[in-house]
Amino acid sequence: MEYGAIDLHLRRSQFRIEDATGAVVVEGRLDTSRADFTRVFGGRAPLRVLLESSTDSEWVAQVLESFGHEVIVAAPNYLPMYGTRDRKVKTDRRDTQALVTACRLGHYRPAHRVSAATRTRRQTLRVRRQLVQMRTRMISLVRALLRQEGLRLPSGAPNRVVTRLDRLVIPAALQTVLAPVRTWLTALQDLLDPLETTLEAQAAADPVAQRLMTAPGVGPIVALTFAATLDSPARFGGDAARVSAFLGLVPAEDSSAERRQRGHITKAGPRELRALLVQAAWVIWLGRGAAGAALRTWAHALAVRRGRRIAIVALARRLSRILLAMWRDAQDFRPPTVGEAVAA
Repeated sequence: MEYGAIDLHLRRSQFRIEDATGAVVVEGRLDTSRADFTRVFGGRAPLRVLLESSTDSEWVAQVLESFGHEVIVAAPNYLPMYGTRDRKVKTDRRDTQALVTACRLGHYRPAHRVSAATRTRRQTLRVRRQLVQMRTRMISLVRALLRQEGLRLPSGAPNRVVTRLDRLVIPAALQTVLAPVRTWLTALQDLLDPLETTLEAQAAADPVAQRLMTAPGVGPIVALTFAATLDSPARFGGDAARVSAFLGLVPAEDSSAERRQRGHITKAGPRELRALLVQAAWVIWLGRGAAGAALRTWAHALAVRRGRRIAIVALARRLSRILLAMWRDAQDFRPPTVGEAVAA
């Protein structure tokens, strides 16, 4: 069997193919395009190809798999995969040589690959996130411009910002300045409204999202993002603690022997889901519903000892574990008693 590796880049990529003894069969550079991958790999006998996980790795893997090759998409932060690379001289050719050796010897850690449906949902959520961030920046600009004239934008929902702006008596000169911003906000909301409707419909039709939404503070966006980001509870062996670590919600630690030093949370992994869980924790903290009463009591007690910010992050971490357990066990949220919440 032959073994290959590709060091992917935006325009031109390096590739290398070796036989079972490690002898080079062919190596070189190719365009990062379907046409060039077809030219190099399309007519070859089945081989195992190693790719580092990246933005381009999934579509390249699918192209290679369509030719009958076995493709390994590997986690790029696995150090043994680069064990044969000279750290003092780094080139694409040397990187590819190290990757093909790792492919041949099995020195890699496969990255998680998601289905086409999950990938599409992630992309949809990412588009929504970008639109919401653009709207947030525009609203901040409006507030700043109004404050320069001694005016204040009334508080309210972001999707009603233009309506709230219309209630103000604004000088004619500032009206002219704000005209393109008002148009832009209206256009953004016209894009967001159908997208929100689509995502809410997807959440209503998804049994996993519906189950997750039984937890306090969790709405359609949090539920869909949680499911799309993690993809499957089996990915983490059903271990809720591993999910918290993956989301960067656990404290960094530098301990040795009798010394134990813990710091702020690591903030590793997907930032968007971590931010959404913190927002959900705030909803629980400020809420009055019975479902979140025990969690709210637990968080308030922690805040007395450690401060509110630490309590909110701890609540977000706990919520991530609760959601994973609900998904893993196929059970809706069961409000814990106050005694259970304090003991956990």
